[in-house]
Amino acid sequence: MEEKKRCSWVNDTSLMIKYHDIEWGVAVYDDAVLFEFLILEGAQAGLSWETVLKKRENYREAFDGFDVEKISKYDEAKVVELLGNAGIIRNRLKVKSAITNARAFLEVQEEFGTFSKYLWGFVDGTVVRNKIESDEDYVVTSEVSGALSKDLKKRGFKFVGSTICYAYMQAVGMVDDHWVGCWKH
Repeated sequence: MEEKKRCSWVNDTSLMIKYHDIEWGVAVYDDAVLFEFLILEGAQAGLSWETVLKKRENYREAFDGFDVEKISKYDEAKVVELLGNAGIIRNRLKVKSAITNARAFLEVQEEFGTFSKYLWGFVDGTVVRNKIESDEDYVVTSEVSGALSKDLKKRGFKFVGSTICYAYMQAVGMVDDHWVGCWKH
C-alpha cells in the first residue's frame, strides 16, 4: 500500500500526522473549538506546534476544558496554580493572556452573536485556498492575518500578532494551505 503524501511540514510522528490528516485546514465554526485554538496558538509563540500538541490534553485539563466563561473568571491564585503545572507551557504572559483573551472573546460574542461570525467575516465566510507547490510558496502572514491581528489587539487580545493569526487561520480552516501534492489538497 502506498504511503499518503502530506504537506512538507508534517514529520513522521503519529501526533503530527493525525493533526494534519484530521484537523489542520478543516473549517471550524464552533466557538468552543475556535477559543481552544486561539489559546493554543498563543501558547505556541516561539515554540514548535508539536510541543503544543504534546501538551494539548494537559491544557484541556488545566484550563477547565477551555471553558471560556470559567477562564474569564480566573484570578491570581489560579495563575499561580497554572504556573506550577508542568504539563503546560509555564510562561506567565501566556497564561495571563489566556484569561485576558477569554474576557475579550466573550465581548466579541456579545457584540457579534458568535466569535465564529466575527472571525469568518474577515474572509467573507469563504475558505481562502492557496496554491502551495513548494516550500517557498508557504507564507507566515497575509493581509487578512494582519487585519485580524490589528482588530483583535484593538479589542484587547494578547499574543495575536499577524504570524500567530495566520497560523490560527490555517489551524481553523480559514486558510487552506495544503500542498498541491498532499492528499488533503
